[in-house]
Amino acid sequence: MQATMRANAENRVRNPLAVSGIMPVREAKSWTFDPSIVLDRDLRDVKGNLVAAAGTRVNPLAFVSLKTDLVFIDGRDDAQVDWALKRWSATAAKIIFVAGSPFERMGEKKRRFFFDQQGKLTGHFGITHVPAIVAPEGQAMRVSEIELPGGAS
Repeated sequence: MQATMRANAENRVRNPLAVSGIMPVREAKSWTFDPSIVLDRDLRDVKGNLVAAAGTRVNPLAFVSLKTDLVFIDGRDDAQVDWALKRWSATAAKIIFVAGSPFERMGEKKRRFFFDQQGKLTGHFGITHVPAIVAPEGQAMRVSEIELPGGAS
């Protein structure tokens, strides 16, 4: 029983459930994403000094920069995987699967891949189609759902 549970858990990690509601791109679109939040309470440092008051609008990109693109693809689609690998080096982007096994592809392609667990990132950015790119654009981010060259995706 315990061995079965362990095997099931390992299988779920190695083969995560696809993010529901994500479809292949049929029409390219792009929009600006503002990561700003409005604080619901005072923000204080470790000494208790007020850093920002409740109600203040804070943009995290004013303090830290996003150094790499986030590239969302269907890891089961060879065309999307090959396109992403050809376009971005390992230091230029994080390639994030919405479906497929990142572990299987890591062994095959000798490159690190990530997975959008429970659709947290795609949901946050409003992504509903792949391939999609999230790239820094000043103190905002440009989200682009794009068609692959030749219509493959």
